[in-house]
Amino acid sequence: MFEVKNIPGSDNKRDFYASLAQQLTGLLEGEPDAIANAANMSALIYQFLPDLNWAGFYFMRGPELVLGPFQGKTACVRIAVGRGVCGTAVERKESIVVPDVHAFPGHIACDSASRSELVVPLVKGGKVLGVLDLDSPNPNRFDEEDRDGCEKLVGIYLEASELSL
Repeated sequence: MFEVKNIPGSDNKRDFYASLAQQLTGLLEGEPDAIANAANMSALIYQFLPDLNWAGFYFMRGPELVLGPFQGKTACVRIAVGRGVCGTAVERKESIVVPDVHAFPGHIACDSASRSELVVPLVKGGKVLGVLDLDSPNPNRFDEEDRDGCEKLVGIYLEASELSL
């Protein structure tokens, strides 16, 4: 059984994400189930990434995103492609860092405490299968280093998990 180890505090985000990636790799090793892996990845991120109020997944089900495993308050269940930050990330097939969600056109406020957001699409074989969504109650919580780090984490998730195209 995998045991999560505390990640020492560091001002260096690159080192932090490298440690988190190493733990995620060990956590997902040998487990192909996408839902189980999403649940554990959400918990790991929520436990160690500071200043979050939500961390989780949405998966494509037909023409919309549907809520998957997460940590945090209850959430919106369905999001149309092109709506909100998650739907826009799917439409663009690229990660989106939003410093202030109130300034993002069409933002969907599932938790009114959220102030900033990072969404990373799950892209496999050129097709978007879902998104990793992180919310923070702090404005400007996420930056390009967080985007890069979370994109690497998503890559580990996609490599380990059997997701249908």
